[in-house]
Amino acid sequence: MQISPWHERCSAPRRMHTRAPAEGLAGLRETWRADVVSGFLVFLIALPLCLGISMASGFPPVAGILTAIVGGVVATFFGSAPLTIKGPAAGLIVIALGAVQDLGGGDPILGYRRALATIVIAGVIQVVFSLVRAGALGDLFPSSVVHGMLAAIGVIIIAKQVHVMLGVPGVSGEPLELLARIPASIASMNPEIVVIGTLSLIVLFGMPMLPWSWTKKIPPPLVVVVLAMSLASYFDLGHEHHYHVASHDYVVGPSFLVRLPGSLLSAITLPDFSSAFDATSIRYVVMFALVGSIESLLSAKAVDSLDPLKRRSDLDRDLLATGIGNVIAGMIGGLPMISEIVRSSANVNNGARTRLANFSHGVFLLLFVSVAPWLLQRIPLAALAAMLVYTGLRLASPQELARTWRIGREQMVIFGATLLVTLATDLLVGVLAGILVKTALHWRNGMPLRNVLRPHVEVIEDGEVTTLRIAQAAVFSNFLTIKRHLAQVPAQRSVVIDLSGTHIVDHTVMERLHELMDEWNLVGRQLEVIGLDAHRGLSEHPLAARKKALEVA
Repeated sequence: MQISPWHERCSAPRRMHTRAPAEGLAGLRETWRADVVSGFLVFLIALPLCLGISMASGFPPVAGILTAIVGGVVATFFGSAPLTIKGPAAGLIVIALGAVQDLGGGDPILGYRRALATIVIAGVIQVVFSLVRAGALGDLFPSSVVHGMLAAIGVIIIAKQVHVMLGVPGVSGEPLELLARIPASIASMNPEIVVIGTLSLIVLFGMPMLPWSWTKKIPPPLVVVVLAMSLASYFDLGHEHHYHVASHDYVVGPSFLVRLPGSLLSAITLPDFSSAFDATSIRYVVMFALVGSIESLLSAKAVDSLDPLKRRSDLDRDLLATGIGNVIAGMIGGLPMISEIVRSSANVNNGARTRLANFSHGVFLLLFVSVAPWLLQRIPLAALAAMLVYTGLRLASPQELARTWRIGREQMVIFGATLLVTLATDLLVGVLAGILVKTALHWRNGMPLRNVLRPHVEVIEDGEVTTLRIAQAAVFSNFLTIKRHLAQVPAQRSVVIDLSGTHIVDHTVMERLHELMDEWNLVGRQLEVIGLDAHRGLSEHPLAARKKALEVA
């Protein structure tokens, strides 16, 4: 296969292929042990995260577990990607909490039930997305906008959960207000609760740094739960009482622990559709459907890149499974679900081979919550808050800022605009702002407005080679058209993408073409990108946006 110099610079070493498991019962006999073991290990990670995400979302703690059970036991059978784990995700906390607060009018129970209605409707929309083959949505949104959105979510999670970790209840407000109130919460923190939260955070950050290989096999969230429950018992959080530190009086008690209903059946809550089609509800339906679909699709694609068998998931089928799962979860009182990247990555690392791992993790959750709900009620909220603060710090990490800067300064502008507008308004407005900023930068760099959605593509057939000659602009907003042209080329033909006629080729297109070259190479097809010799990268990064050198100011 002929590979362009650009591709030689970008390609990472590929793993050796592993034999795929056999189909049917033979395949089940071959892989079930590895899948069940992986499902059990993922269950240990998922259990505390489901509780924490639920409480941060303004939902009852058991809501996240209901979602993970549906995601494992039900969604598995509707074609979910083979190695993804379905369940609640930190990335949707902001939307879920906003829905409860805005739709309840001060009544959290009513807000919860009305939020469930928006989740059900969003699930139906995701099913429709899958039927019209909207899995390509994962290719549409610019990486810098998505990462800016996730960083904003991380900041919001930290702003809300750090107060819980400090043992200061009842702190509420907008994200920027919550950040400003952190010094006041530090001044009035509850020492025993702070000990639990701080040690939990140390375990989460510290365990991955330990040099011993055996520690890599122990999920840090499990260690956090065991440690936090031991400290809760030592501090006697099960009984309300006062204690004194440096002449200050503090109160602790069961309010600092997880609260669950007596049984899983009693936790089932039906949605309230009474205001499902007013303007506020529709806004949250759109956010659940769009943000949830984008996150889920991006996660599924990321997990495919980790799959040692190098399988490529049917993203439309995975979206169908997610949509059906959300309809069911919303109908019984659960959070929205996606293909979750952290648990899915753990699933791959634990040696999972098929969807049975996702199914097993759901079954283990169902059995545990049915048999021992009393045990969960000994988990301190501060430990769950620490897990979410840790997640928020990973979403909004300085490394992500540095990575964006290396790709190009214009990417940092887009990232920053998305982040700041999201913090000041909401996710939908923030994503729109990021897209508008990116579009404006492309126009400034020479993209004709007529090419925003439709690139100029000329298809040339020459022997066994099809050349797509693209003119004017190849950018995120018109990439789906380019991809449709590629999909129409017969599998036996080689393809050359000629970008010599473009004024601007953005980072998103560079990234997507690199991914496509890897995917085609895995199935023995040839895809070559040419025509970038006259372009100058906007940074030294190999996937940076490129602009015609003669047009650089």
